[in-house]
Amino acid sequence: MPFDPPCFAPEFFFDAGILDIVRGAMDDRVITDQWGCDVPLEGSKHQQPHVDYQRPLFAEAPDLALPTYMLLVSFGLIDISPAHGPIEIAPGTHRMPRTKALRSVADGEIELQPVTPELGDVLIRHPWALHRGTPNMTDTPRPLVTIRYVRRWYADDSREVNTIPAALWQSFTPEQQSIMRFPHL
Repeated sequence: MPFDPPCFAPEFFFDAGILDIVRGAMDDRVITDQWGCDVPLEGSKHQQPHVDYQRPLFAEAPDLALPTYMLLVSFGLIDISPAHGPIEIAPGTHRMPRTKALRSVADGEIELQPVTPELGDVLIRHPWALHRGTPNMTDTPRPLVTIRYVRRWYADDSREVNTIPAALWQSFTPEQQSIMRFPHL
């Protein structure tokens, strides 16, 4: 995602209430290092259930139960109804070994539940929770902006990110700059 309007809005990253929740779940020194926008269009299909992380912290023990070290914060840019192709999440699967979680969802033991936020609502979720996108049955694209917050010590360069323009970077307060782990000019 570019750091230019209309895509970028500082409120997405620096909302005090959201940061309080994220910091409460992790620690006071969280940073954000990735962001994007999913926009299913009319005619989109069901995604396969998946998780939103590329690499586990410990590759040799990918299902090791750890304290939370990353969270995803999503903002719907429209009211998202069931017809718009909402995200569906399988509750509790972030605390299960991946193969067991996938089997539990496939067998119907854990049901995927749609999340239909209204404009202004925020979804905070663990990236290990199985989820999927659903078909958009409307002619209105369904934008969902998602920002990843991580503990300051965590680093993952598995996805390319855009550079923050110099003028925007300079407009941030020192506290805001300390939250943003993106390249900047």
